[in-house]
Amino acid sequence: MDKEEFVQIRRALGKTQSQMARLMGCSLKALQSFEQGWRTIPCYVERQILFILYMKTCQENPCKPCWEIVKCPIERRTNCPTWEYKVGNICWFINGTVCHGKIQTNWKDKMILCRKCKVFKMLLPLKKTKKNRSIPAVKTKKPGVS
Repeated sequence: MDKEEFVQIRRALGKTQSQMARLMGCSLKALQSFEQGWRTIPCYVERQILFILYMKTCQENPCKPCWEIVKCPIERRTNCPTWEYKVGNICWFINGTVCHGKIQTNWKDKMILCRKCKVFKMLLPLKKTKKNRSIPAVKTKKPGVS
């Protein structure tokens, strides 16, 4: 996750930097460093912010599980934790998934693959920025406004 995407998601969630820092369990200075690009955004922060965005944007719109969307063969599904725990709508959140025939064990590498996947794109609608990066296409609200 890069700093632009992080800022866009924070804004889409309608949070101030201070509110987001509390939500992420980090200091305000750390959050500001993420947004300025001075610090790399840790995997645990990326996972948490994506999960919160998912909960905000997709909770009311149930979707098909990943194995139906990508037409995953039954032999592959049975070895995948998303199938085992019936969480095909958040496959991108779960490590150890079997995507494209390979077990995904590393979050960073998994997210490179997930960002190209139609399941992730359907769950977290993204739009392109001037730098051709994907950011949430969620309407942003001013922080503190309901």
